[in-house]
Amino acid sequence: MAYSEADTKEKLITPKLKESGWSEFHLTREHGFKYFFTDGRKLPANKRGKRYSVDYLLSYKNVNLGIVEAKAEDKDPLEGLQQAIGYAEKLKVDFIYATNGHKIYEHSLLTGSGQFIESYPAPAELFARKFGNVAKSIEKFITYPFHIEGTMKPRFYQQIAVQKSVEAIANQQSRILLTLATGTGKTYIAFQIVYRLFQAQWNRDGTTRRPRILFLADRNILADQAFNTFNPIEKDIIRLNGKEIRSRGGKVPTNANVFFAIYQAVAENKNRHKDIAAEDEEADITAYYKQYPANFFDLIIIDECHRGSANDQSSWREILNYFGSAVHLGLTATPKRDDNGDTYAYFGAPIYEYSLKDGINDGFLTPYKVKKVQTNIDEYQFDPDDIIQGDLPSQIVKLEQFERAVIIPKRTELIAKTILKNISPMDKTIIFCVNQQHALDMRIAIDKFKTIKDNNYCVRITSDEGEIGKDLLELFQDNDRDMPVILTSSKMLTTGVDARNVRNIVLTAPIKSMTEFKQIIGRGTRVFEGKDFFTIIDFVGATKLFYDDRWDDEPVDTTTTTTVAPVDDNEPNEVNQPEDNSPTDTSGSQAGNNTDAGGIIGDPPIHELKPKVVIEIKNKKLRVINIETSYVGEDGRPLSTKDYLELLIDILGEYYQDGDGLREIWSNPLNRKNLLEQLRSRHIDETQLNDLKQVFDAENSDIYDLLAHLSFNLEIKTRHQRAESAGQSEFVRNHANPIAQQLIRFILNRYESDGFTELADNKLSILVNLSGLGTVRDVAVNFGGIPQLQKEYFELQREIYR
Repeated sequence: MAYSEADTKEKLITPKLKESGWSEFHLTREHGFKYFFTDGRKLPANKRGKRYSVDYLLSYKNVNLGIVEAKAEDKDPLEGLQQAIGYAEKLKVDFIYATNGHKIYEHSLLTGSGQFIESYPAPAELFARKFGNVAKSIEKFITYPFHIEGTMKPRFYQQIAVQKSVEAIANQQSRILLTLATGTGKTYIAFQIVYRLFQAQWNRDGTTRRPRILFLADRNILADQAFNTFNPIEKDIIRLNGKEIRSRGGKVPTNANVFFAIYQAVAENKNRHKDIAAEDEEADITAYYKQYPANFFDLIIIDECHRGSANDQSSWREILNYFGSAVHLGLTATPKRDDNGDTYAYFGAPIYEYSLKDGINDGFLTPYKVKKVQTNIDEYQFDPDDIIQGDLPSQIVKLEQFERAVIIPKRTELIAKTILKNISPMDKTIIFCVNQQHALDMRIAIDKFKTIKDNNYCVRITSDEGEIGKDLLELFQDNDRDMPVILTSSKMLTTGVDARNVRNIVLTAPIKSMTEFKQIIGRGTRVFEGKDFFTIIDFVGATKLFYDDRWDDEPVDTTTTTTVAPVDDNEPNEVNQPEDNSPTDTSGSQAGNNTDAGGIIGDPPIHELKPKVVIEIKNKKLRVINIETSYVGEDGRPLSTKDYLELLIDILGEYYQDGDGLREIWSNPLNRKNLLEQLRSRHIDETQLNDLKQVFDAENSDIYDLLAHLSFNLEIKTRHQRAESAGQSEFVRNHANPIAQQLIRFILNRYESDGFTELADNKLSILVNLSGLGTVRDVAVNFGGIPQLQKEYFELQREIYR
């Protein structure tokens, strides 16, 4: 009898690997079984999709060199070769071994070909085939282990980014670029690179000293976060800022190995705005960096390098030019596009990319859906009955002019009400506004319509808030705290804010840059327990403008539903009207100059100080006319509404053939639970189905009725109709006992109010307790005992769906 795959590995493959010198130390597997290198895409109900794994990952001297794809003894060894090639490409290893324990096929990604071999190459041989004959000093450099602290170790893509960077530095590459999506741990990658450089005592002059490294960011919050990430080498790091320099009598520190600075603090820029000086704690505009010899630093790491711009006149280009002998390593979250081409021209092609799509599919980032909102005031046309303060620039006001040139307070209120209607009250939410005044107006509008009375439920965080805003931001990021729930801002949260439990990103300001768009979306991608997805609520059409399928895997087609949310003309208007000289943003025009006094970040520049026009709408009811909700297919790809419905109908047909079949499944809580779990595994969940109910004007109906209508065109009934019908049935009349009658009607009322979730198989004891009729044992007496009570609970559900 042939060995199974597990026995083949244990009895045939592992012994042969060990014969060739591959000890258990070199064979990376979990629990001696497989090496899992992804977490699996996040699915609804806290479930996960398939995790990618290989049977063996071959490592030698802390470098991953190859994988082994195992098949059962009686299988063709080449059966899994194509899949293994895909995994090897993902893991960036060069050699694949496909085997059934007897035959071994070696495939090289370097040559694109393979052959059958008698035995596995020894570890040293495979290492030499990858690196050649390397000097001992270089070998130490490229093979030093990662820093492992407790259970935290680099993910597979982080290992690749670090290893490729170290190899690039070893090969004397002077400009290096890493492109990884927001939330994938670029700063942690930078730390691991520096740690290995430290331990190998690498430097540019070839001596045995530890390297000197400058970590440049464009915002204090980013520099602070990086400083904290480097805590394992805390004795060797220092902040380079005005306070530190003043404490040394105006001299820059030299007694450290890693220096953290925002480039505004060290760059020569006599036109810097005063807020930047305050950001750097009243730093002087002296060119601090020129106090260092030009060859002082061995490596300069530029965080979010796309923000400072790499053009010849940019803020950090002059620093890089001065320290031209150092290796320059750029970190960015955005792929090459028109608005960041200078960055790629300076650094060249990235040595490694890991996209938002990769992170979502691998389960390291959170998926999202999009709600695109259209209102009947996305454009304003002059109405002589409206009260207009100021000179209207034209008869028609476009979307991009709102809040900059024209303010319509009732429009802000409409957006605020729509936001509150489309989020759960306690879901962490960030609203991106046009400018600081708009952020204030939006905060006041949210306060007007919110149902949660806490004073800090919604707060504005911009440069005007200073230290108070910084403290509120820290509270928002604290996942153990409920308040604040909603933040309004403009550019403040585009980067550097690690708020893992953000459930909604709201766009109320037009976005002109794909780079900025990706940074904003990155605020929601962090993984958090119980967070299956986050939602982008788009009032300005930004998601339509910046689709980037290769990088983002963003939804492209949607289902349209109509929601009406009029603003009552008789409601008091609490939105503050800006004066002619209302505060405007004064930070610099480049992204690199958006710093503020509070150490957070500043807001977008407004160079025109003309008085804004304020319009009070008189005769028009403002309302939302469309909300388009995206849908995702089985493979995680976006689908049009038509395609989604066709897919859904086809999938449903696999589980039942007629209305009786569906009813038999749905009326039994165990069968219903099983069906929903199987649908979730295929990317169809209750959230999507509930969204779809709106299309059929069935918000007050059961998902059962939606499925029955889609599959068999049956009439959609409301939950009220079903509860009422069941309450009048012979089944209920047969229970003459008053306690039994009361419990049945209590359950029907709960169903009518909250839906089928109240009918779950494990919900009966909870319902009995909530009914106030006594304990389960007491109530069961009125049904003939606990088993009969359970049976009647199931039978009631058959009546509901009869």
